[in-house]
Amino acid sequence: MAYETILVEQSEGILTLTMNRPERLNAWTFQMADELTAAIAEGNADENVIAMVLTGAGRGFCAGADIETVFKAQNEGTETTSDKTTGRNIAGNWVDLIRSSKPMVAAVNGAAIGVGLTQILPMDSIVAAKGAKLSVRFIKMGVVPELASSHYLPARVGFGQANELMLTGKTVLAEEALAIGLVDKLAEPDELLPLAQATARAMGENPQAALRMVKELITLNMGEGSITQVQNRELAALQEAYKSPEHKEAIAAFLEKREPDFLAARKNSTSG
Repeated sequence: MAYETILVEQSEGILTLTMNRPERLNAWTFQMADELTAAIAEGNADENVIAMVLTGAGRGFCAGADIETVFKAQNEGTETTSDKTTGRNIAGNWVDLIRSSKPMVAAVNGAAIGVGLTQILPMDSIVAAKGAKLSVRFIKMGVVPELASSHYLPARVGFGQANELMLTGKTVLAEEALAIGLVDKLAEPDELLPLAQATARAMGENPQAALRMVKELITLNMGEGSITQVQNRELAALQEAYKSPEHKEAIAAFLEKREPDFLAARKNSTSG
């Protein structure tokens, strides 16, 4: 599929998605959401892809929603049919997509503001370049946060820090973001993408069926008040994992004292 606002590159099992509107600091648009969603879906369907990385072209990661394309159109009631029927649905389903996808790592190379930040909070790991700026500054625009960020931000940074970040709309540098848990790793700018890709690979090289189930368990159980329900979900997933060809391959590889080939196990299962 041809894309206009993103770049897609696959190397050694890692699909790298690059938001590509550098002249606008990769400001978010409905079209970008559409294209990212399609690219992620393609990555999930490709057996040769084991994990994905999202980054930005140029000096910004994503400077938030494009004011003219998104907010101005909303304010004036001039959104297109595509915006209403496609873009908004895509944005609404973004969190479900990320949490049900193969491992996803964000490589924050520059400013991640508003939706530029909230879109990556549900990802499995966030790696930021030193000096990158991050902000959930919705309050400055007289609006409220979205993409379940009022859930995922407190999960990452805690209640007090989430309140301060969202109610003041302040901007923090990557170094402070690491200290409060907003990002998971820090890198020199020229080491950012390799570190993010290595992080994605360390996750994705494991059995894909189990990865999906673990992500679902984390999603459902981190806010679950019933320990019984937590364990019931885990036991149900465990029974499914026992049946997977990758689990059988892991056992065979251990007994035969070799490295497991999970990709071959998956392909043999589907071809058979």
